[in-house]
Amino acid sequence: MPLIGMLALIAALPASAEVFELGTAQDMIGEPGMTQSRYEDTLSDIARQHHLGFDEIVAANPGVDAWLPGEGTRIALPTQRIIPDVPRTGLLVNLAEGRLFYFRTSPKGQPLIETYPVSVGQVGRTMPLGTTKVVAKQKKPSWYPPKSIRDRHLEEGDVLPPFIPPGPDNPLGEYALRLGIPSGAYLIHGTNKPVSVGLQITNGCIRLYPEDIEALFKEVPLGLPVRIINQRIKTGWGIDGALYLEVHHALDGTDAKDVEDLTALTRQIVAATSHKRVIIDWEAAEKTFEEQRGEPVQISIDRWVASPVAQAADRPAKRR
Repeated sequence: MPLIGMLALIAALPASAEVFELGTAQDMIGEPGMTQSRYEDTLSDIARQHHLGFDEIVAANPGVDAWLPGEGTRIALPTQRIIPDVPRTGLLVNLAEGRLFYFRTSPKGQPLIETYPVSVGQVGRTMPLGTTKVVAKQKKPSWYPPKSIRDRHLEEGDVLPPFIPPGPDNPLGEYALRLGIPSGAYLIHGTNKPVSVGLQITNGCIRLYPEDIEALFKEVPLGLPVRIINQRIKTGWGIDGALYLEVHHALDGTDAKDVEDLTALTRQIVAATSHKRVIIDWEAAEKTFEEQRGEPVQISIDRWVASPVAQAADRPAKRR
């Protein structure tokens, strides 16, 4: 194969899992990225190549045509993220950002974090929040669609059989992790439709790219704790000492009274800075909240560039 053709093939291959060493006081992982689309690319193609989900790459590129971005269009890659504010153990699924995090330890004892884009439940069918664990692992799983799902498909003119064996028509893909949620119906699994990863589209399960669930299946032990959260507003400290804010869209179907407003945002920022004195750029924070692009944005002001008025306001009063 000619070198140019080989390089194009490599560029089109999906990225491997994102794995980072995790420091005890670390709040952020990854670095923001940028690429240019080719004439045949869709945002879905670019998302998979860079280990992203569909919704997150669309949110990071407002105004870009998802199905025909065009030759040479600059595409932001939201490959930097704030770690959700929960205990760092086992598997963590944050429904709001369509991300799964796996906290583990390397053979040398170094804490690691892996992260994967996922699809989550559609309106009215999201996975219950809370903690559970992996109770079974299934390679080449069969699918037994519940009667409620078969009835819904029937209403749409699609007849589902009561049993779908392993193979290309099985929506569970090649691997599945069964969770200990009482109904027994919730899985973390693969898919036969990779283009759907990153969407709010499932019947409640968590869906990964085929290459991701294969890697995760090999690593995850039975009994591993799993935490399901819905944390769309996140704050965290960068290695530069600045405070960052990351905001995602609310899940479709969320009751308006349950969607955080600017008052909730203010409380979260105040709580984040309770132990560390910084100057907050409230205009930047409000803009980040309104845009909801799912990317960390610095909202603290470097002291050395702060205006004299701001510095004076932030300076503690002299004792008398």
